[in-house]
Amino acid sequence: MNDILQVTRRGRVLRLALNRPECRNALSGQLCRELVRAIEDANSDASVGAILLTGNGKAFCAGMDLGELAAAGAETVDPAQERLFTLGARLSKPLIAAVRGPALAGGTGLAVNCHIVVASEDATFGLTEIRVGLWPLLVFRAVAAALGERSAVELSLTGRIFRAEEAREMGLVHEVASDAEARGWEIASTVAGYSPTAIRAGMVFVREARSLDDRSAGELARRMRREVLDSPDLKEGLRAFREKEQPKWPSFG
Repeated sequence: MNDILQVTRRGRVLRLALNRPECRNALSGQLCRELVRAIEDANSDASVGAILLTGNGKAFCAGMDLGELAAAGAETVDPAQERLFTLGARLSKPLIAAVRGPALAGGTGLAVNCHIVVASEDATFGLTEIRVGLWPLLVFRAVAAALGERSAVELSLTGRIFRAEEAREMGLVHEVASDAEARGWEIASTVAGYSPTAIRAGMVFVREARSLDDRSAGELARRMRREVLDSPDLKEGLRAFREKEQPKWPSFG
């Protein structure tokens, strides 16, 4: 039997592929745990510059494994499921999704947790939990943060499925591409080649500034800016700019 999470590496990009194509990559408890562990490990690995998330087969992700849910009921709720749908707000490494085919219910939740989302022309999205008598409680906050609360409520109430172009107009998808994974690799490789120090500082600022008032956010910005200005990466970046070379970032692992 194939591993349910396929992990591959190309340079500084780590590719994680949901690998349950026979059930449209539904999120079992085990898959949630493996995915959380792989993403968190990559987040602490200095040699990884970006994480590319995709799904093998014809679907990105059909959401939670309803067969598993029906068999175990409320006891199925695993702490890893909650961690999975809050990862985007906690990471200091870019998480990039390449979405092909359906990304429904928890699949939409996975997509909105990514910092950049590229979708194929045939990709579809939707918070379809209401159709089986559920509400998207685990993913709602992430969807609301990405799209706004009113849009999140509308999608939760209607359970409607929408295509990639509408998802782009809503802000859920950043780019629609004929080959989402190839474009995802391209973006991930570009981002992974930038200064890890600058990216980490920026991601920390975005995460922590959300809950701060303007004065505190300004103080945080000044602190993070000093950290970047004092870094060996900035010195190398300025040197490379002057000499018209590609920088060799000291903070690369």
